[in-house]
Parts: sequence; structure tokens; C-alpha cells
Amino acid sequence: MERIIEIDSLDELDRVAEAVIEELGTRCVVALDAPMGAGKTTLVSHIAALLGAEDDVTSPTFAIVNQYEGTRRIYHFDMYRIERIEEALDFGAEEYLSSGELCLVEWPEKIEPLLPDDTMVVKIEILSPTARRFVIR
Repeated sequence: MERIIEIDSLDELDRVAEAVIEELGTRCVVALDAPMGAGKTTLVSHIAALLGAEDDVTSPTFAIVNQYEGTRRIYHFDMYRIERIEEALDFGAEEYLSSGELCLVEWPEKIEPLLPDDTMVVKIEILSPTARRFVIR
């Protein structure tokens, strides 16, 4: 099943974050498929806030993974700098992804073979400087 949401302003991201949380079901891994500057980290921030995390969400580009605590533990990955799948294995990506905790993954194509079969994919398309289309499946 696919759910499509279009927004005209990033101020509407809570609506998208709510939809992602609703559609998760028993899944724990969300792959954020989007180009640079599409708003992946901003969406993660809204999801984390809706789940009660009080920490500021920042891109884990250099740390690769950040952890947030809310009503559930959230791992936020930025795989942009990963060049080989072995790098992800070295920092324990498989353990995170199979932990049962919520894992939000930016640049998931870098570790695609490690993603569970039931991974939720959120594709973000840039329609204009402020408008986005989100395809959730």
C-alpha cells in the first residue's frame, strides 16, 4: 500500500511525521529516500518530537548515528559518508537495524543489503523550494 502526501510548506511536516508513525505498524526501520536538501533530517526531527524526544535533532553526518529518547528509542542514521558496506558493518549497523528500536535511515541506498525486508520507504520529491511530495510505502 502506498500513501502520498503533498505539502506546500515545511510547516506542514507534522502531518507527514504523523502519517509515517501511523503507517509503521510493527516495522522498525524507515528508509528516507531523497536528494540532498529535500528535508530528511527535518522530517526526522518532527518524527522524534512527536514521539516525545526532547533533544535537538541534528544530522549525524560525521557521527553516522545519533540516538534520541522519547516514548521509544530512536536511532537516526546518515549513511552519506559510507563508501563500502563493510564500514556500516564495522560500526554495528546490523545490530541497530535488528534491535527492534526505531531506525530512521538517511541515504539508505548505501546499505540496502542490510535493510530488513519489511523496511518502510519514505520517498521525498522536491516540487519547489518549499513544496514536497512524500510517498510512504
